[in-house]
Amino acid sequence: MSVFVRVGGVAHHVLVEGGGPVCVLSAGLGMSWFDWDPVVPLLAPHRTVVRFDRPGHGLSAPAAVPPSATGEAHRVAGLLDALSLPGPATVVGHSIAGLHAEAFARLHPDRTAGIVLVDSSVEEHARTPAAPALRTAAARGLGAVLAAAGAPAAVGPAVRRATVRLSRAAGGDPAPADLVRRVYATSRAMHGALLENTHYRAVAAELLALRERFPLPPGLPVTVLAAPDGSARWARRQHALARRLGAHYEAVEPSGHLMMWDRPDAVARAVLDQDVA
Repeated sequence: MSVFVRVGGVAHHVLVEGGGPVCVLSAGLGMSWFDWDPVVPLLAPHRTVVRFDRPGHGLSAPAAVPPSATGEAHRVAGLLDALSLPGPATVVGHSIAGLHAEAFARLHPDRTAGIVLVDSSVEEHARTPAAPALRTAAARGLGAVLAAAGAPAAVGPAVRRATVRLSRAAGGDPAPADLVRRVYATSRAMHGALLENTHYRAVAAELLALRERFPLPPGLPVTVLAAPDGSARWARRQHALARRLGAHYEAVEPSGHLMMWDRPDAVARAVLDQDVA
């Protein structure tokens, strides 16, 4: 079932498939709902799978306000409310959405069955950048200039293809060409990626502050899936994240950053291995 759900005044593109305990899939910066396509068939026989596009991503409307860790946590809760899925959910966050998944667990502990962090962003010492309003204005201004120059239609799909190719162990972008053009040839997608990238450090710093105030629920199942891809430093940082969260750690190899394309089996197994009874 594909629907549009309004949360915070923004129309969000959402797909709901399968049945059973709820599992929410949230992809990384600039990614879309179809980037979870290889994972969903493995989960849907056992879970009610909810995947959605954040504002400015996929087919969702542009963002009304800049992103924040708290805002993204409440966005997931708002989507579940709008879909009449109030029960606890396992939240799977890839890359920057790993920050969002952790924030959700801290701010909505009674609604969290578990979290799975898929090669999550890690920022151990992030600080909130100065002048956030100016940064937002700069991102919107750059987006307007690029849109006026026709950049999204001219290079948007090619940039998407190149990004995916470089982020996979297997290389290449398996996503259907019509969907890639439908999403990435638009100024909406470019604006969405620019806005999230601009406020990335602020979101990471906010999560560090939330860790000090809102503990994770005792015994919450947490899994950290890492794609070291030969980087000992990245493996150490992901190990440290797992220790910080009391999580189960797994290095998924071979896999690039886009683990949902390279190793959908590992992502699905991490969800299904968590006890959500």
